[in-house]
Amino acid sequence: MTQPVSSVATGLPVAPNPAIESGDNTKLSSKAFLQLLVAQLQYQDPSKPVDTSSFMNETATLTQVQSSEQTAQVSLDMLAAQRAQTASSLVGHTVSYIGADGQPVTGYVSAATISTAKPTLKIGTADVDLSQIQQVLATGTP
Repeated sequence: MTQPVSSVATGLPVAPNPAIESGDNTKLSSKAFLQLLVAQLQYQDPSKPVDTSSFMNETATLTQVQSSEQTAQVSLDMLAAQRAQTASSLVGHTVSYIGADGQPVTGYVSAATISTAKPTLKIGTADVDLSQIQQVLATGTP
């Protein structure tokens, strides 16, 4: 007789796992994958153990998932570094952006604030997110 993995060990449901229940099957984390693999091994039928080649394929898949997660993190880190470099390279330039009132604003970038979330540029008295910059016009003093 088989039971759901969530209630076999203790008889109580397991806390929801957002990686599994998000509805997006492409977001299965390596931790969730490993939990599923361990549960499969733990609750397998002793008279029909997991095929060795099948187990090796699942282990290889785990390695691929972990590698993909590492690659994604490296890409995010590189993007953050590129944004920081771009923000700092705009210091001393005149740029244009769309202001809060929806009108184009042109100003001199006097400083850049580099943070992990969003680099901002000091243009006049305003702090402008790097993503709002539409055009770099010139280098020079205001």
